[in-house]
Amino acid sequence: MTKAHPGMTIGHVHLKVSDLYRSIAFYRDVMGLDVTQKYGDQAAFLSAGGYHHHIGLNTWFSKDGPPAPQRSAGLFHVAFLYPDRAALAQAFKSVLDAAVEIEGAADHGVSEAIYFSDPDGNGIEIYRDRPEAEWPRDAQGRLDMVNAPLDLDALLRELT
Repeated sequence: MTKAHPGMTIGHVHLKVSDLYRSIAFYRDVMGLDVTQKYGDQAAFLSAGGYHHHIGLNTWFSKDGPPAPQRSAGLFHVAFLYPDRAALAQAFKSVLDAAVEIEGAADHGVSEAIYFSDPDGNGIEIYRDRPEAEWPRDAQGRLDMVNAPLDLDALLRELT
């Protein structure tokens, strides 16, 4: 069995959406991404920090289609990693300001995460990792992640 190169990362996600302009507005106005390129009214690419794209959106097979059934195979969520707790708090505030429904939040020991969905029902996680030295480990040194409540009020206090 071959192993992935340790320097490999996941570069972008490409989502099927039902309404391209509604999705562009969500990922631009709520998530704060910049539109880097559009292909007419069928596809768009968005990114942070000048990268060519982190998110691709298209309606090639999904224009005006319904969301995928919740109990079907497919994408569970795409995760947006923020560099620190303050940046996560700012992203969370933007989501709240847009009146997006929060579906969950958790302290996983290794990270703090907040969950919601885009307008097409695609799951989104915004999170920040703790430094590796702080990750919980069992007696054998293996990761021992948890699913504890995340104090969202304390997270928002990072902004003051």
